Amino acid sequence: MSPFTLLRAAAVVELASLAVLLANLATVHVPAVASLVGPIHGCAYLLVIGVTGHLTRSARATLPAAIPVVGGLVALRRVHRQAPGPGQT
Repeated sequence: MSPFTLLRAAAVVELASLAVLLANLATVHVPAVASLVGPIHGCAYLLVIGVTGHLTRSARATLPAAIPVVGGLVALRRVHRQAPGPGQT
C-alpha cells in the first residue's frame, strides 16, 4: 500500500469515526460505542499526522494535519498538490 493511499484511508476513517462518535454522543450515548470507536479514531488521527509528516517532511503541510475534523482532508489535499505528476520525479 502506498503512503498516499494510506493517508487517504486514514483521513476517511478519522472523519467517519468522528461522525459516529458525535452521533452517538448526540443521540443514545452508548458507552460501548465510544469504547470501540474512540481508539479507532485516535489511531487514525495519529496516522494522518505521521503519514503526512513522512510524505512531505514539511511543517507547513504537517501542522494542518493536526487539526481535528478537517485536518486529514486538508493534509490529503496538500500532499496531493505536492506529489509529482506522471513522468515527473
